[in-house]
Order: sequence, then structure tokens, then C-alpha cells
Amino acid sequence: MILDLGTALGLLAAGLYFATYAVKHMLTLRIIAIASNVFFIAYGIVHWALPELLLHSVLLPLNAKRMWEIRHLTREISRATQDSPVSQWLLPHMARRKFTAGEVLFRKGDPADEVVYIASGEVKVEDYGQVLGAGELIGEIGIFSPEKVRTQTIVCETDGELYHMTGEMIYQLYYQNPKLGFFFMRLIVERLLRDVRRGSAAPGTA
Repeated sequence: MILDLGTALGLLAAGLYFATYAVKHMLTLRIIAIASNVFFIAYGIVHWALPELLLHSVLLPLNAKRMWEIRHLTREISRATQDSPVSQWLLPHMARRKFTAGEVLFRKGDPADEVVYIASGEVKVEDYGQVLGAGELIGEIGIFSPEKVRTQTIVCETDGELYHMTGEMIYQLYYQNPKLGFFFMRLIVERLLRDVRRGSAAPGTA
């Protein structure tokens, strides 16, 4: 049996499509998905299969955009250092809101379901009197602790603005790029070492 060009293109596209279910790395998945889109489009042109042609003409730019986002995040994480703060690669995925002086961001023992980045203003770790300002990421210890509860009470000292992200979103980003886990691990270790140097036996960022 001799396959015509259109059928060969369709079979190759279908094979690539099924291959996306066998890979775990998100960048590889997007690359294979883009290749599948291209071959499905070619199949649609050869056989004038309008549904496949339209569907994959829409999916192709979407997959290309997702691939660009993953590659961009990978580069940002790879460059992230003390001089390249978390905000540069995490902030685009976070939601913004304002806070007011006296507001309690969370209390000790509350469920830990998000991390918070302070963009402006100041907050205080109530138990220790430690004041945290712009550029601080707080709440990561509670997110990754086995109990998933807040270890400190955080009260807003001034009006300001923060960005927040749910733990679920962090896990999704981690799945797309496991390097994210190493950055949070480094952040937590640096936080604990800083607390030890200050003579505090407990973490100060809930």
C-alpha cells in the first residue's frame, strides 16, 4: 500500500500529537505540539480538511506563545541572583492589590495558601517586631511546610501595595520548570540563615 502525501502528513501529525502525552517536560511538549500543528495544517491544505486546518491554525500561535513564555521563564530563573530579584521572573504571574496600615495579612496558624511580594510600604512580623519592606517575598515557608499553616502573624505597618500568588500557581510553574524549586529552596535557606544570625530561632516570614 502506497500512502499519498496527505495521508502521510496526517499520520505523522497524529503520531506527534500522541507523543505529547508521553513527555513530562513542558518545553519539549510544546515543541512537539508545534510540530504536530504544522503537519496537521499541511494535511489540511493537501486534503482541504477545513476543520483540521482552522483548528491547528489557531493552536499553532498559542503553542508558540506558551513555548516562548517557558523559555523566557527559564532564562530569567537561570539569571536570577541577589542582583536579579524574584520580582523580575515571578511578578508577571502574580495578582496586585493594595493594603492599608493596620491590616492583618495573615495570622499565625492560618492556612498557608499563597506567597506575597511587597512592592511598596512596610509590614511587621508581630511576634518578633521585624519590619519588612519593598522587595521582600513572604509566606513561602508556610507554603512548603508539611502542615501548610502560617508560622507568624504579619501586620501592615503602612499603606502599600503587594502582589500575591497561590500555592497552586507556584506548583504549576514548578511543573513547567523544576528550577523554580531550587530558587525557593535557596530563598528559604537564606531566610533561615539570616534569622539564625539575628539570634532568632524561628523563621520570620510565615
